[in-house]
Amino acid sequence: MPHFLQTGIFMLRKTCNTSWNKSCSSFAKMMRAVCVDVPGGPENLVLRSIPRPTPKDGEVLIKVHAAALNRADLLQRRGLYPPPAGESDIIGLEVAGTVDSLGQGVKGNWKPDDRVMALLAGGGYAEYVSVPEELLIPAPDNLTFCQAAAIPEAWLTAFQLLVFIAQVKQGEVVLVHAGASGVGTAAVQLARLFGAVPIVTAGSREKLQLAEKLGAAAGYNYKEESFIQGVHDFTGGKGADVILDCIGGSNWEKNVSSLAVDGRWVLYGTMGGRAVEGDLLGKLLSKRGHLLCSLLRSRSLQYKADLVRAFADRALPCFSEQPATLRPVIDSTYKLEDIAEAHRHMEANRNMGKIVVAVTPQSEEAP
Repeated sequence: MPHFLQTGIFMLRKTCNTSWNKSCSSFAKMMRAVCVDVPGGPENLVLRSIPRPTPKDGEVLIKVHAAALNRADLLQRRGLYPPPAGESDIIGLEVAGTVDSLGQGVKGNWKPDDRVMALLAGGGYAEYVSVPEELLIPAPDNLTFCQAAAIPEAWLTAFQLLVFIAQVKQGEVVLVHAGASGVGTAAVQLARLFGAVPIVTAGSREKLQLAEKLGAAAGYNYKEESFIQGVHDFTGGKGADVILDCIGGSNWEKNVSSLAVDGRWVLYGTMGGRAVEGDLLGKLLSKRGHLLCSLLRSRSLQYKADLVRAFADRALPCFSEQPATLRPVIDSTYKLEDIAEAHRHMEANRNMGKIVVAVTPQSEEAP
């Protein structure tokens, strides 16, 4: 059977059917992409040739040089976190690369070969992705594509949590759970940039040392000690003004005990479960605490555009300073062909910083 017919049969499967249906009427240019036919483990990630996306009005087609992993990717692979309606079924929320072509109606001064990074609702595990121009960010010239790919989702999430949601103030103590994760390492640096005092939890001495090198004023190994006591000792009994929490259920009582009166507990993940047992509301009420919940992927394009602009204004220049005030932390880099191993590495919770996938060979990296 001819190869293109085999591809067509493959593309009738669930993961990539949207892209195929849009292009099956013509011999579209092809690209490699990671697809998931059946939700499940990392072994269900399949590298396949599919049609390239075509940029819609107001969109820019990016040639992807590197993408980065996020916890949401693991959930989507397992069928637990589908993309928003109308978005690509392909996993991947952040990339860096070069502008390939422009759709009609693009208003910005983007041109082919511009170095960019982008926040996505999906589609990152591929050689090309189309994105609304509002979600493009110029990639700092001093960063490689792999470094730039580690910025959009993780740093915009941390920026959103601190600035848009918690509205952190100078001098406030910010407790960051998973302080050596992608979002955690970004949050520590941003908190310092905004004049706040970050403290962290993590599961190993090495992870705590990394967070402290980035600016954490204190760190607590949740596997060996009570971070409640550590937070109260550090704050003189006051508690943390802000808590950035990706753990959820299993930590709720410890979080409330660590929270200052009138403090803001920002929940953005439930890695420790969703169920809560006990007097959550009563204890939170006694602290006059604010429980603030936020996701980024499901936000409107306007919200994301506002976030990108605010980040570009307040934080982006700091990546290019000499020496840089902010820097993405890379744990490891995998080839696109090894995406399953990258997922296994994240699931084992071994990473410190971002796990990056080099879509274009390192020899083609810039600068």
